[in-house]
Amino acid sequence: DLIVRAFGDPTLSTRDVVKMVKRLKGMGIKSISGDIVIDRSFFATENKITSGFDQNRHSEYNAMPDAMMFNDHLCRIVIRSKGGRLVAHKSIPDRSYSIVNNLKPSTKSCAGNRTWPRISINTKAEKPRITLSGEMSLKCSPRTIRKLVSYSYYAFFYSLEQELSRAGIAFHGGYQLARLPRGSRALFTHYSRSLLKIISKTNKKSNNLYARHLLLLLGAKRYGSPATEEKGRKAIEDILDISSGSIYLDNGSGLSRESRLTARLLSDVLHSAQSKFDSTWRKTLSIAGVDGTIRKRFRRSIAKGRAWMKTGTLKDAKNIAGYVRAKSSGTLYEVVVLYNGREKWKGSSLQNQIVNWLAK
Repeated sequence: DLIVRAFGDPTLSTRDVVKMVKRLKGMGIKSISGDIVIDRSFFATENKITSGFDQNRHSEYNAMPDAMMFNDHLCRIVIRSKGGRLVAHKSIPDRSYSIVNNLKPSTKSCAGNRTWPRISINTKAEKPRITLSGEMSLKCSPRTIRKLVSYSYYAFFYSLEQELSRAGIAFHGGYQLARLPRGSRALFTHYSRSLLKIISKTNKKSNNLYARHLLLLLGAKRYGSPATEEKGRKAIEDILDISSGSIYLDNGSGLSRESRLTARLLSDVLHSAQSKFDSTWRKTLSIAGVDGTIRKRFRRSIAKGRAWMKTGTLKDAKNIAGYVRAKSSGTLYEVVVLYNGREKWKGSSLQNQIVNWLAK
């Protein structure tokens, strides 16, 4: 058996599998007579694909964590025109779900309802099924659909199987989900992207999945595996030296109706981070008018390039927190504006006014 022991790397992707197989081949391995065994026991989490937080349960932001994370838990389907037809194929040969292509090709312009297909997903079937329907223009550039449909460990297995074949390493076995057997011999360790890059993507893109993984990894690092949300919450309370009653982080991401904290506490965290890590930390946040979630929001304002912020948006909630540097004095202000209410535009407008006022 070839055993893969997973430790919750949220960045693991197809290109990493290519590197892994290259290393295996470089070690002289020509065949695998047993199975591929995946040990994902480092996380003690529910075996779920989606959090089901809202009605968009198959959308990317609803992805659930897994020690064997792969390609952000997403199934990717590419649609392109070919010979007067609309062809849909999987980016990797993941046989754990199927595609039904009922698309009707159109020779009209790529506009209106002809730009994207209608998508329906059935996860109650024996094999999850994605159905593509509606009229779509042949003149559209290739479209990539990203949905939460199947488990990430399936996608990893099928990707690994494909790369082994490409590399000429014989493999005719299957896969198992099991703990690392005693006496197993370590071949090599594959490392994630740097922690700084992971934090930066979490902050700039408001990546819920990465945030969940960071919470779990903090808990395991401080209190040992298996990682749990409870251990993660306790680790953060210890690291920030705050009482358990002053904050509740739920799952570590903003995708929650249970999380609680005050603007003052968040400001204290910002102050501590700035004093300890300065611009190294600040640059992991979205830069106003430049990148991340506020790339467009402050593009034509005085705050462009002068504010580093993290946003948080839900139905009936609009939040922003970070730093603003004044143009004239150079003073760096810590800013936290938390808004709860149905008219989110009011919260957004207030936040924009405060950020631009401080920048001015």
